[in-house]
Formats: sequence, structure tokens, C-alpha cells
Amino acid sequence: MSRGRIVIGNWKMNPGSSAEAVVLARSVAASPLATGVAVAVAPPALFLPAVAEALRASPVGVYAQDVHWEEQGAFTGQIAASMLAPVVLGVIVGHSEVRRDQGDDDERVAKKMVRALAHGLWTVVCVGETLDAYLAGRSASVVAAQTAVIGHAVAAAESVGARRDRIVFAYEPIWAIGTGRAATAAHATICADAIRAELQRSAGIDAEAIPVLYGGSVTAANASAFADARGIDGALVGGASLKAEFGAIVAAFSG
Repeated sequence: MSRGRIVIGNWKMNPGSSAEAVVLARSVAASPLATGVAVAVAPPALFLPAVAEALRASPVGVYAQDVHWEEQGAFTGQIAASMLAPVVLGVIVGHSEVRRDQGDDDERVAKKMVRALAHGLWTVVCVGETLDAYLAGRSASVVAAQTAVIGHAVAAAESVGARRDRIVFAYEPIWAIGTGRAATAAHATICADAIRAELQRSAGIDAEAIPVLYGGSVTAANASAFADARGIDGALVGGASLKAEFGAIVAAFSG
């Protein structure tokens, strides 16, 4: 099944100013963009309007790095999906750094996903295991358990409706993020299979239609292996998305 290809650059807390973010965004838009690959960037929240304006006439999409699960209220420092929807194409939820720093668990991630989908946003749901789980051979069972919570939330959310086709998963092993030690393509395939099998079971949707990206020390050197891996439809790129090699990563997924 052809699900299309997606490559998203997660800039995290970079670069240092709005002006630098605009320059970086324009450099992405100016690079040769591969046919058949949906390309997007996820800048810090403060830079979203400026980056969205800089990319308005380009095919490069803009994603937020997180979202709150409520519409409004006493949630200091948070951003609602309704505030993001006029500015961005989609959001990332469940990134391990947000889970670590803000205490997100699978239930909170699921609520964020449902709210974002209800506002028509493409939603990238991140799942992944710790190094201990990986070494114990529990990668597939861990990501399946995380996916089950997401799947049950999708099944129960009437507000999501037809927008289920905007769900994207990103398999991001925690031990690979920012370490320079990427998973193997074969391991990524195993985990992608586990995600889809659980999503099919718990949500009752055609999980084969759901894109699964790989994230975790993606570089120009290893992107082709993931692009060729069965069940992997793109990449969620961290540090390399701030460099010129991001274009080469995009190109790797065009084949």
C-alpha cells in the first residue's frame, strides 16, 4: 500500500531567534524538494507565525512541537489546538523529551491527539522504548502498549470522525534520540508492524493506511536504509534538520 512519504524537521529549542528561524525555513524551501515527499518543519512555538509566513508560498508545511488537550482555561504556558489551527498544518505529540520534561503519559498524549485531530490538524504521535526495554527485547511490546492507549482514544472519540486519516505515528526509540546511535532499519520495521497491528486491534481502523515515520539520530548517511525499510514511510528528524544535510534526508525518501 502506498501511504506517501513524510519528512518533518523537529527543530526543538532551536535556533536562537525568530530571524534565524526564518532564514532556516527559507533555506529548506529553497533546497530541491523531492517529488512525492511531504516536507515540514516544527519550529519553537514563539517562531511559528514568522516561519509560517516565510513558508506561505512554498510546499513546506509547518508543525507545532506540542499542544494542550483543553480548548482554553487556567493552563499557564500552554497552547490550544484552536490557537494553532490557523497557523500550522499539524502537531507533534508524545515526544520523549516532552514526556520527560512535562510529565506526559500515554493518556495525556492520547488526549492531545484527539484534540488536535478534532481541529483538523495532522497529528504525529511519538512512541518508543527505553534502552533497558530495548536490551531486554521488549521494544515491540512497549510500543504496542503505548499504541493501545492511543487506539482506544481514537475509537472512543466521536469528534475525530473522518480526521482519523490525519494520524501519523513516529517510532522514536528513546535510546536513539540525540545519541548518534540509530536503530537498524530491520528493528524499525518490527516496531512499525507492532504499532499497526495494535492500532488495527484497538481502534478498528485500517492501520495499513497510517504512515509510520522513524526518528532517532536520523542522518544523511542512514536515511536511505530507513527509506528502503518495509513499513517505514518517512522520518522525524532532530539535529540534522538544522543542517544542510536535511535536504539529503528528504531526497533519500523520494525513491
